[in-house]
Amino acid sequence: MKSTQKYMLSIFAAVLMAVVPVFAGGGDKPADMSKPVQVFILLGQSNMVGMGHVEAAKGHAEGSLVNAVKEEKKYPYLVDASGNWVERKDVRYVRVMASGTGAMKRINDEWMIVTGKTIGPEYGIAHFVGDAVDAPVMILKSCIGNRSLGWDLLPPGSKGYEFEGVDKKTKEKKTYVYAGYKESPMKWEKGTEPEKIGWYAGMQYDGDIANAKTILSELDQHYPGAKGYEVAGFFFWQGDKDRYDEGLASHYEQNLVHLIEQLRADFNAPNTKFVCATLGQTEKGAEGNEGLILNAQLAVDGNSGKYPQFKGNVATVYSHPLSLGGASNSHYGGNAETYMNIGEAMGKAMVELLNAK
Repeated sequence: MKSTQKYMLSIFAAVLMAVVPVFAGGGDKPADMSKPVQVFILLGQSNMVGMGHVEAAKGHAEGSLVNAVKEEKKYPYLVDASGNWVERKDVRYVRVMASGTGAMKRINDEWMIVTGKTIGPEYGIAHFVGDAVDAPVMILKSCIGNRSLGWDLLPPGSKGYEFEGVDKKTKEKKTYVYAGYKESPMKWEKGTEPEKIGWYAGMQYDGDIANAKTILSELDQHYPGAKGYEVAGFFFWQGDKDRYDEGLASHYEQNLVHLIEQLRADFNAPNTKFVCATLGQTEKGAEGNEGLILNAQLAVDGNSGKYPQFKGNVATVYSHPLSLGGASNSHYGGNAETYMNIGEAMGKAMVELLNAK
């Protein structure tokens, strides 16, 4: 690891300890169930799905969660004094997945504890918001990998647009029409008749949101004793698939702004906080499609971005200093520490938004 990166991570760790001094294993008691459950909805693609290895790969311990926690003594709040994974009694973790509007698969439904073979950013997120929120908390993850914001996750109301690109086969410049919400296919050459396929713009958005709403409609089945809920925050970690198409990358900012606004409308939660994270491999100053996506994500940040309506309610986590190598398309080499570092930073950003006056 580069010395600069080590230095940045040491600063980050110091900030975590300063901001949340009890961040060493809260949640050993049930929450006050007289209060509505505070729901945090996690959306995105494979970054949010999570590919960090819990157990060490054969002959390669570095980067696994077990090695980080039990050997390097990182993320101490994940284990108790005996080295067993901590189960938080005040944070419920529910995870669902479906391809588009297909059948929903129920994957996790338990008190927050490390289970399974892989993790995403949810554990860092959960312990931050769980320690900060004086109410029962639900982490509700609804997403699947290999999805683009400009096509699969395009929110309702999004309009189509034209973009001049290059034909990959002929290398000729052509003007393409990109689909608006519920149109198909993703793009077609201007002046030609689009030939619909078995997928439409926004089909994954519709499925992910419908599935999250299904869980919320069954709240008492997933959070014992729940008396109601409030959607307190959205987390979004995505961008990989859009970087393979210049037309999608060029429109990422408009789509991201609309996503924030549409999520709030769909859940009837106009003041709900929103936190997104950038792709770990992309540095500030990057050019090309990755630079377009990074700049779009930074543009919506309420403190340093350019949208006044997002001040105090939207935050962007710049992930590059927290990523320990690899890229989003290779799932950061399965390094669990990358997912934990970025999850903690996202959780911290959300807590700061929730505490902002």
